[in-house]
Amino acid sequence: MVDLPVAAVVCAFVGAVLFAVSAVAQQRAASDVPEGEALLARLIRNPRWWAGIVGDAGGFAFQVAALALGSVLVVQPILVSALVFALPLAAHYSGRRVTPLMWAQAIALSVALAVFLIVGDPTEGGTDAPWHRWALPLGMLFGAIAIGVAVASVVRVPALQALLLGTAAGLLFGIAAALTEHVTELFEHGLRAVLTSWQTWTLVASGTVGLYLQQRGYQVGPLSASLPAFTVAEPLGAVFLGMTVLDERLRSGPLGTAFVVAAVLVMCVAAVRLSRAQAAEVTR
Repeated sequence: MVDLPVAAVVCAFVGAVLFAVSAVAQQRAASDVPEGEALLARLIRNPRWWAGIVGDAGGFAFQVAALALGSVLVVQPILVSALVFALPLAAHYSGRRVTPLMWAQAIALSVALAVFLIVGDPTEGGTDAPWHRWALPLGMLFGAIAIGVAVASVVRVPALQALLLGTAAGLLFGIAAALTEHVTELFEHGLRAVLTSWQTWTLVASGTVGLYLQQRGYQVGPLSASLPAFTVAEPLGAVFLGMTVLDERLRSGPLGTAFVVAAVLVMCVAAVRLSRAQAAEVTR
């Protein structure tokens, strides 16, 4: 029986809308900074970028609420729907219309998301996993991030740089998402518990470095390379930790699992195509 936490789903969708508004604003601001100039120095003087940061803060607040009410496996895939909301916004600011093909991709993403949530029927797991459960999965993700950033620093192909930085940023945000629920629960035990927890500082570091790499990805190469990578990497990183560390599972059975796998593939393809379309609209 499907038992989705309605409040978590609603909060996740509201967060997705806010993240969509933020993405459009930040992309337009970061793409205006020429390569070679100090990125953050220019961005902090840009009101459009600050509007995006405010949108991000609101989206994160609703993401925290959603994760407090539901599992990572429920919340993170829903946040991919930000692309559906961002597409018409980007088209509006660029003065171009959303094509029937774009709407078809948006519908495919929405249907695949519904299949994942309803057929997959994700369970809630634990939040306070011991350190040794985190060590290997986190080490694998941080290793992949370090390799991606190192390669991006030496290659001279802008599209590849943007793709690698977008992937690294997405994985860092995925790590932050997986840690969020536990950190919010620590507030029940007082500020000392929050400030002395390794999860708190890992979350802060992951979010901060992820934000910087995201903006660098927007700056160094085409958005059509960085945005799809970021969009797909974030939920994949969070879901990976949810299933390997937090004991979250799908209750779909063998046949249902086949549909869920197909839905995930459709979501990835539709997300990449939608984000490329959105990036093209923003930069025109």
